[in-house]
Amino acid sequence: MNKLTPKKQTFIQGTMILLAAGIVNRILGFIPRIALPRIIGAEGVGIYQLGYPFFLVLVTVITGGIPLAVAKLVSEAETENKPQNSAFVLRVSLILTVGLGILFMMLSIWLSPWVTQNILTDSRVYYTFISMSPMLVIVAVSSVYRGYFQGKQNMIPSASSSIIETLARIVCMLWFSYLLLPKGLAFAAAGAMLGVTAGEFFGLLALLWQFRKERHLPSEAADQAKRSALEKRGLFYRLMNITVPVTAGKLVGSFSYLFESIITAQSLAIAGIATSVATAQYGALQGMIIPVLLLPGALTSSLAVSLVPSLSEAAARKDRITIHKRMNQTIRLALVTGAPFAVVMYVLAEPLCGLLYNNTEISGMLRMLAPFALFLYVQAPLQAALQALDRPGRALFNMLVGASTKLFLIWYLSSQPQYGIYGAVIAIIANSIIVTVMHGYSVSRLLAYRFKLIDMLKLACAMIIMAAITTYAYRYLPFNNVSWFQFFAALLAGVVGFLISVFAIKLVSPRDLRRVPVIGRWFGPSDEPRNPAA
Repeated sequence: MNKLTPKKQTFIQGTMILLAAGIVNRILGFIPRIALPRIIGAEGVGIYQLGYPFFLVLVTVITGGIPLAVAKLVSEAETENKPQNSAFVLRVSLILTVGLGILFMMLSIWLSPWVTQNILTDSRVYYTFISMSPMLVIVAVSSVYRGYFQGKQNMIPSASSSIIETLARIVCMLWFSYLLLPKGLAFAAAGAMLGVTAGEFFGLLALLWQFRKERHLPSEAADQAKRSALEKRGLFYRLMNITVPVTAGKLVGSFSYLFESIITAQSLAIAGIATSVATAQYGALQGMIIPVLLLPGALTSSLAVSLVPSLSEAAARKDRITIHKRMNQTIRLALVTGAPFAVVMYVLAEPLCGLLYNNTEISGMLRMLAPFALFLYVQAPLQAALQALDRPGRALFNMLVGASTKLFLIWYLSSQPQYGIYGAVIAIIANSIIVTVMHGYSVSRLLAYRFKLIDMLKLACAMIIMAAITTYAYRYLPFNNVSWFQFFAALLAGVVGFLISVFAIKLVSPRDLRRVPVIGRWFGPSDEPRNPAA
């Protein structure tokens, strides 16, 4: 292999690289989340958000399970030392996604007047719909290259390109929306979507540049010589066998999000809430509250991405010990890092919403969702485990049950004036609990894996201690005249209390920290195996 080929990372290293990028992206991502509502208001954010579910559905149809399938097959090809298979999977995936991307971009532009007038409740979404169409092709190509690099267990290209994409998106999103605001909220929301498209384009350029640097893919002639027609057909069938059920599973989530936006708007109208108010409420929930709730997703998504090639490689070796080890690491990391966020979002919901959005009226939704956030944080890794171990159909069924329950509850509760938008909040909570519990049960049966109840009890104790310290600090520290300082002082006190608690009850040990890149050296030599496959 060419000397320019980068070394693949261990599971922990890959996760930490993606986590670092994810944290940077989440922090940077809050710049437009905070600034955009101040530029175009909650109603403008609602117009922007109403167009997004359709985009997610189309992206899912185009890419779906292809990135995961590429990551899994490339990982197996690298384990078997068959780079020609990696090249074939990459080429076929690009042909499929680019073709579908162009087709759906044209359909999206053609059908946008009908969709915005007859399906969505606010015709002002039309310009946002048009603005997002070119992004379909860009995202299609980017997703394949990200899957390729992840399959080679090289997370640096994905991480760096995502940071470039975020920086470009922030600048363009705010700039375009500000420039177009004088033309009205519809154009301002479309400007925000154009900014997202520009960000995706710059992220794709970064991926292509890093791919070009590798220069080690076998040539087409060598590829054809080393692989028979039967082997090519087998690879293609495997690609489709993974892609189709994973795509179906993602479509359940995307269609659920789409129907959620439509049913929520219709139900709020039945409850007697005006269209502009309903749009603003939905924009506040999906554009302000949910992003705060999903802030720890920087870790959970990193874990999910790293878990697929790691578990695929271990499964190819029939290494059950490594599979169980990775699951234990993943679940514990997701819970321990997500727990402090859940506590802060519950205890300090009002000052947090005030500081971020200058709007404390929406804090009730955040406080209601916060105690159940841990279900969301472990859901992505559990789903990734099912997909990596060739059980995407089980993940699809679990998601279908959860989505059906959520949509029914939105329709039933949000149409009643006493619930309103909080009916949608209750439905989101029910969905997160149902899907996560079913995923956990499926993983437990598949691997004969048992979740450690004692760790759950320890985590609950640490969260209670943190909540008590945070509440006391916020109420009694002498900084009431400076609200932001009061907030951060209480936050710091609570986090310190949580860290002391998790070490005192041995939920986290110095041995765990020794595996973490960079800071691990402070806690002694690492016992993480040098073999990246381990």
